[in-house]
Amino acid sequence: MHDLYKEIHMYLNQEEEIEFKQFDNYYKRVLKFFNDHSDEFEEEDVWKALFISENVMSNADGRAKEVTDKKESKKYSRMSQRLTLWAQNFAARLARKGYNEEQMNARFEKMFDDYEKFKQEQEG
Repeated sequence: MHDLYKEIHMYLNQEEEIEFKQFDNYYKRVLKFFNDHSDEFEEEDVWKALFISENVMSNADGRAKEVTDKKESKKYSRMSQRLTLWAQNFAARLARKGYNEEQMNARFEKMFDDYEKFKQEQEG
């Protein structure tokens, strides 16, 4: 989970968007990891999974509207739909643990700060 979480931060902070093939590859690895391991996620993993699914979902949604290739657009739309379900699943799990929407949003926003930690790890 940590590697996928770190990777999404790197993508979110790049100057240029990654190409479809790389985006699709990351999406497929995320989906496989969620499918294979989501039942055993600890609370911290659920937070990271929510962060990943929300960000990939919103990026896929945006790309679906931007790309001119209809086939690619449909693929992005499908990615967004699948990750919406995962995001809802993870948000529901956190709600069952007692987090309200305001707390989830605050924690989610704070997670964007983790990029600085990863950047320092790479440089150091």
